[in-house]
Formats: sequence, C-alpha cells, structure tokens
Amino acid sequence: MKAIAIATASIAALALVATTRADDKRASPHAAVTATLVGKKLTVSSGRPYMTGRAIFGSLVPWGEVWRTGADEATTFTTEADVVIGGLKVPKGEYALFTIPAEKQWTLVLNKTAKQWGAFSYDAAQDLGRVPMTVASAAKPVEQFTIEMVPAGKKLTLKLSWDKTVASIAIAQP
Repeated sequence: MKAIAIATASIAALALVATTRADDKRASPHAAVTATLVGKKLTVSSGRPYMTGRAIFGSLVPWGEVWRTGADEATTFTTEADVVIGGLKVPKGEYALFTIPAEKQWTLVLNKTAKQWGAFSYDAAQDLGRVPMTVASAAKPVEQFTIEMVPAGKKLTLKLSWDKTVASIAIAQP
C-alpha cells in the first residue's frame, strides 16, 4: 500500500513539473548577450521575436512610442562597471532598456526599474536617461530580433537588428 502511495505521489509530481514546463514555453525565445569592457561584464537579456511575415516598424512596433525592445518582459541591461552609453553616464547596476523607434532616428532609454512586463508600466520619471541612436538599413531582412555587443577597440557597439533596420550606439568606459 505504501509503495502505491509513493508511486502515485511521484506520478503527480512529474505531471506537475511537465505542466509547469509547458506553461514556460514562449512564442519568442529569450537570450542573453554578454561582452566585456575594461575587464567587467555587460549583459543584455531580451525576448527575441520573429517577423513571421508581419510588418514590424511603423506597424507592430509603432513609430514614436516606447518599445520594450524585444518580447515579453522589458529588455534588461546589466553592467558590472560604470559605463557611458552614447554620452549617458550609466552607473554599474541593472536597468530596463527601452527604445523609441522613429523612421530616421531612434532613442535609447535606460530606466531604473529593471524588472517590468513589457512597457505597460513604463514610467518616464524612472528614466536614468535617453540618448539618440544611429539607424541604418540592414543589408538583408533580419527575421529574428537580434541584439549584439560588438567590440570596437576600447569600446563596444550595441546593435539592435530586426526586419530592415539596424540601430546602434557606442558603449565606452567613463
């Protein structure tokens, strides 16, 4: 009788774990990109949605509005050292990274409330600051939203690529 109770409890526990894992599956996979600057780690974590035939900028992602810069939770930027992003002094810590896409220029927004769902509760009063990004056309369409931190001498270039757009900004030591 005791063996049957243990077996039943084990099966119930496995079913609960399987259900929980199924609920954790997302339409957009999540990824973290890490780079080193002055011996300190910088990480950007985001959801990586696909185009899947959709019109992206100016449609799914409206022009002139704060965007979570990925899918699901707000994208986060974590730095182990003080850095300068496009002229904005950023103390070490964790931040939400938003963007405001526009046709000719984007704005990068770092917000002090790192953990939030999308941009639904975004509060501009919590912004550490905003800086302009450079925008260029991608050589070919990028199907899945991609974030890179590309070494460039003693700096990094943060690149956000999706659809036909690449937005970038320099990250340097203070």
